[in-house]
Amino acid sequence: MTEVIIVGAGPTGLMLAAELALAGVDIALLERRPNQELIGTRALGLQARTIEMLDQRGIADRFLAEGQVAQVLGFGTTRLSIIDFPSRHPYGLGLQQQHTERLLAQWVSELGVRIDYGVEVTGFDQDLKGVDARLSDGRELRAEYLVGCDGGRSVIRKMAGIDFPGWEPTMSSLIAEVELSTEPEWGVHHHAYGTQAFSQLTSGRASLVVSEREPQENSEPTLEDLRSALNDAWGTDFGAHNPSTITRFTDMARQVSAYRSSRVLLAGDAAHVHSPVGGQGLNTGVQDAVNLGWKLAQVVRGVSPEALLNTYHSERHAVGARVIHHNLAQTALMRMEDRIQALTEVVDEWLHMDEPRRTLAGALSGLDIRYEARADVASDDAHPLVGRRVPDLDLHTAEGALRTYTLLHGGDPVLLNLGDPSDIDTSAWTDRVKRVDARYYGVWELPVIGEVSAPTAVLIRPDGYVAWVGQGSDHGVEEALVFWFGS
Repeated sequence: MTEVIIVGAGPTGLMLAAELALAGVDIALLERRPNQELIGTRALGLQARTIEMLDQRGIADRFLAEGQVAQVLGFGTTRLSIIDFPSRHPYGLGLQQQHTERLLAQWVSELGVRIDYGVEVTGFDQDLKGVDARLSDGRELRAEYLVGCDGGRSVIRKMAGIDFPGWEPTMSSLIAEVELSTEPEWGVHHHAYGTQAFSQLTSGRASLVVSEREPQENSEPTLEDLRSALNDAWGTDFGAHNPSTITRFTDMARQVSAYRSSRVLLAGDAAHVHSPVGGQGLNTGVQDAVNLGWKLAQVVRGVSPEALLNTYHSERHAVGARVIHHNLAQTALMRMEDRIQALTEVVDEWLHMDEPRRTLAGALSGLDIRYEARADVASDDAHPLVGRRVPDLDLHTAEGALRTYTLLHGGDPVLLNLGDPSDIDTSAWTDRVKRVDARYYGVWELPVIGEVSAPTAVLIRPDGYVAWVGQGSDHGVEEALVFWFGS
């Protein structure tokens, strides 16, 4: 018997495996692919909040060393800079998913997790104490919980009978790497069918994005599909031949009605799918994993009651819904009809103003996420930090200078006391909450929100979000400790 089965070793599954491994949870990580190799073009980069989360675990430099730092955010035709945001990483990172997965898989291996490749879950049954999974290699595996991180066509979601409502596709595009016999007009072109893009690779091959005349849903397009789409848009297929990859994406958008069904949970594309426009999918999935990991670990270890897992759904379903909302708006602006083009021009004017730019960029980058306060705490009474990411501050401690995110490398909750050391008594939680007495002499500033009043203490969850703020007293800290980290 294992404690948690994770189905799918893409970015979401790998990140979840790492989070659970840091907490000492026994994991079975299953991947139906024969190895970590990806076929076709997938996500192309990381957003700022995802980079921060990697920094919280001490591995951001691995990704920064292999990617290209850039201002990657956009909405419609407008580029959105976040260079003025208060973050150590006010940018995105151009890095293909195959490299993101490779680096995450290396980290997971260092943490002692083995990936079982070429294995699928063919069925499962759950009861009040666990899940019995049947595997394609003939094994049966029992675990306390099973998490489906197995993509948009999730088998786990379907077997669990979780509803997946949303919007059907209204447009589709092909992404391909091929050889061309005749040279196209290189660059990005706006066409009646949608975006058409041609770029020449250093190998001499061509990378294409071709929007199709009518939406198609087949997830395994052929060379003939590509030639047909090129002919529809350009009157020629440019002699396209010898493809290395052809993939199709649509603007279909769906989100599960529940991220949890008893002992089965969903994360990443298994819980939400949408157009890749805007680059939100991989990032939302990785952030799902970081939100879920520490909560699931505490429940498995008996530190917290099972009810803590309900906060995974309430927090991440709201984030996923907002991502899809913005994505629907983005894909609507891709249409080439005159009225939509007029709307695009108006939106572009608005987004060149600082306040609209900051507001939307904060959402798309993930830097402005705020989880709702606990039901027993009125949101109006909460400090602006509560529910938001903690800033990565330069702290002064008895052991020397430390960054806030350095304190989170082990995946532990942290009580950061910035006032009198005798002000707060956390002795009853010393086995599970790291306490750090420190001083900070700068300004507290949040993306979009701006400067906020300096707290005297901050309780930080393992995922880097603030659970409680002290403002000259320890009022409410015991309730927060019990709610989030057990009695």
